[in-house]
Amino acid sequence: MPEELVIYILKYGYFAIFVFVFSQEIGLPNPIPNELVLLFSGYLAFMGLLKLPLVILAAVLADSTGTSILYLVFYFFGNFILQHKPRWLPIPVKSITRLQERISKNGLMGIYLGRLTPFIRGYTSVIAGLLQIKPKVFAPIALITATIWATMYVMAGILLGPFWSRVAPNVTSIKYIMLLVFSTIILIVVLRALIKHLAAKNE
Repeated sequence: MPEELVIYILKYGYFAIFVFVFSQEIGLPNPIPNELVLLFSGYLAFMGLLKLPLVILAAVLADSTGTSILYLVFYFFGNFILQHKPRWLPIPVKSITRLQERISKNGLMGIYLGRLTPFIRGYTSVIAGLLQIKPKVFAPIALITATIWATMYVMAGILLGPFWSRVAPNVTSIKYIMLLVFSTIILIVVLRALIKHLAAKNE
């Protein structure tokens, strides 16, 4: 666990959680993944140093606000940004184009699943803006998926609380295990929906 993360969250509490999560959601480089922030925040809630509802509220507000700002930027200026972006701006245009094609085939369900899928959840907000998903449609998606994502990681931190001294040195590995588990769940949901769709189509 990075020492600067421990010090900052212990010192500034909910504000620190908000800043870490928000900055990463709007695309600012962050050496400390949000998943680690939420796992440690869950542990602090387990220890009684932070209140669980406020931890989740801070994370949900930061995630939904940050991702909505990113979405609005690309909703209004997306095509201009992709066509005129400076070389130093780290926007993987080819990856975004491929994801845009995949997500657009699944409609709003693609946006939901993308926002809950590790590694592409941030790009999904960009793609929703490029696809011109209406703000009144995207806003509840951002809030619902932020709530699911934040609650999952904070609760995991609480569950790991009694064993934190043993798992802390390997917390990064635990993050990736959780990402794998969650990705598997998402894959199962998608496959079941696809099978159901194909079965209904063949009837």
